[in-house]
Amino acid sequence: MGATSHQAGAAGRAPAADRPSSLRNVVLVGHSGAGKTTLVEALALTAGAVNRAGRVEDGTAVSDYDEIEHRQQRSVQLSLVPVEWAGIKINILDTPGYADFVGELRAGLRAADAALFVVSSSDGIDGATRMVWDECAAVGMPRAIVVTHLEAARADYAQMTTVCGEIFGADDPDAVIPLYLPLYGPPGPDGHTPVAGLLGLLSRRVYDYTSGERVERDPEPAELDLISDARSRLIEGIIAESEDESLMDRYLGGEDIDFKTLVDDLERAVARGTFHPVLMAAPAADGARQGLGTVELLELITGAFPTPLERAAVSVTAPDGAERPEVTCDPDGPLVAEVVKTSSDPYVGRVSLVRVFSGTLRPEETVHVSGHGLADRGHEDHDVDERIGTLASPFGKQQRTLTQVIAGDLACVAKLTRAETGDTLSAKDRPLLMEPWPMPDPLLPLAIAAHSKADEDKLSQGLARLVAEDPTMRLEQNPDTHQVVLWCLGEAHQDVALERLRSRYGVQVDPVPHKVSLRETFGAKASGRGRHVKQSGGHGQFAICEIEVEPLPPGSGIEFVDKVVGGAVPRQFIPSVEKGVRTQAARGVAAGHPLVDVRITLLDGKAHSVDSSDAAFQTAGALALREAAAEARIHLLEPVAELSVLVPDEYVGPVMSDLAGRRGRVVGTEQAGAGRTEVRAEIPEIEIGRYAVELRSVSHGTGRFTRAYARHEPMPPQIADKVREQAEKGI
Repeated sequence: MGATSHQAGAAGRAPAADRPSSLRNVVLVGHSGAGKTTLVEALALTAGAVNRAGRVEDGTAVSDYDEIEHRQQRSVQLSLVPVEWAGIKINILDTPGYADFVGELRAGLRAADAALFVVSSSDGIDGATRMVWDECAAVGMPRAIVVTHLEAARADYAQMTTVCGEIFGADDPDAVIPLYLPLYGPPGPDGHTPVAGLLGLLSRRVYDYTSGERVERDPEPAELDLISDARSRLIEGIIAESEDESLMDRYLGGEDIDFKTLVDDLERAVARGTFHPVLMAAPAADGARQGLGTVELLELITGAFPTPLERAAVSVTAPDGAERPEVTCDPDGPLVAEVVKTSSDPYVGRVSLVRVFSGTLRPEETVHVSGHGLADRGHEDHDVDERIGTLASPFGKQQRTLTQVIAGDLACVAKLTRAETGDTLSAKDRPLLMEPWPMPDPLLPLAIAAHSKADEDKLSQGLARLVAEDPTMRLEQNPDTHQVVLWCLGEAHQDVALERLRSRYGVQVDPVPHKVSLRETFGAKASGRGRHVKQSGGHGQFAICEIEVEPLPPGSGIEFVDKVVGGAVPRQFIPSVEKGVRTQAARGVAAGHPLVDVRITLLDGKAHSVDSSDAAFQTAGALALREAAAEARIHLLEPVAELSVLVPDEYVGPVMSDLAGRRGRVVGTEQAGAGRTEVRAEIPEIEIGRYAVELRSVSHGTGRFTRAYARHEPMPPQIADKVREQAEKGI
């Protein structure tokens, strides 16, 4: 680190890779507002991929170019920004930091081979970023940290590196160490002392940005003193990770370890995921070609982050589940690629962002598209052959044509009409399937209705395209409430879904109150008499039946019993009575919710030899059930969910108090790893409609939960009365 030679890619040209060793795939991770997109633009400027205004040739931004992102002033989707540095193509994956778009982050982690954690020197590190760090650690993904917002009045680089060591280096504090110290310039008019350069700890060189350009020079005596202690700690941390076991003894014996040995050991340790350097970066000053620290960061990425060749072999199966050999990153191997993101372009149509894990993808060839394992999100399993359209390297809104995409690289594929996020592309004569990566469950419901008849005609197709793009969204057509429900990850996710429906697919919808699937049942035994007798001059209608209704244990459904004697109701009309009471039960008898868990016994009735009919006895059965309901107390049954909440230990108390306030019953707690507790509870579903948002507030963004239907049980009378009142008012 700290070498002076570098080479920027030419602006306006799509970086290309002819071998996996010349590729680096890195995903940027960090909370919303940490400066990820600004850092991407600064890296692109330093690499010569954009002009000094941070724009590509058409004047648009290199990242966050979507109109929705402009309106919301934040990233809402995964963006790929390819740049070239020192002959290496770097695929930078910029991810949203807001929790509602964690699905985009997951896709970025899947496509990348290393992660760059972006933390703000003034805002600190949030709980969600810590959780992602732990997930990366669990799979051994190489990571580095870059500190941003050095220009902020509250910025404190020394304090932030200490915090990074405490949080990210909890298991090994010596594995999270800065590579550079800040060189401060003269105080500004506001009294703030800006960072004007870097002090290289390994190279013992100064990289001075005071002039607006990166100038390398020897350190002054005072600067050498600043470097000394930090350099010793860094060297000891590197040597501790060295594969050369004699290196520590030589260092402790007073030997001055040469610079190249240290750099080589550092790069190997970073690539293995056992050492995590801390760097700093700031956007370029007006008129400058390079942002502070961006050259050093590009050198780290190209020199220390792993190539796709170092990624573990990928497990695959045949589409029918039969075992197949693992595939490695070999351009000449069998084709295995995965769709990590799907989007729609008004001119091109569907565009699939693809990571190639094995083989080489070429335009105009026919591939096999396999999609399995996402049926619960509204994605049907499918196996189809499709012809690939144009291959392109994205850059802002531009698409730069490619002649091929080798193993380890990422690119956009046009005109795959059936491919969805998570699908596998493979050779049509050798179809293979990768297991999709874990997707977060959408747990915030959004019930919608078409705004007009014209919107209703387009709604089904628009929703289908929306969920095909975003597997963290689930579409539900609720048969009980007859509502169309989009399950999302949060309110911002909902806003983006509605905006995309309107702007991309021309469908205007209105949010409506979400309903849970309530049920009704009898609180005690009751009797009813249904009399349907009409004479209107022609063929009349005559049917009378008497029934008894009694409650049954939960889960029993509806039981119909025939106890008619003497042929009071002719045998051919008894099924008609049953059909009538079951139809009425499905419509409800009190508040319009299905009736369940009752035994309905047909005791007696009357028929007419001419005027009795199937329809008449159906009507009589329904009338009898309504009369019985009018004589009995009808209980409303509400669905109860089994809730499992995973939170850090310090939030267990607030979470349990919150659940109790929602009529929840905590049934157990248990440790779920270091510093985390799983709280299990049973809670009425009507109380957790917005729990995805409210848990985030209670746990400061660190809590997660799952829910599963348990059963229906009686609703408290005061709440049931309120529901009935709303039903009567049509609310």
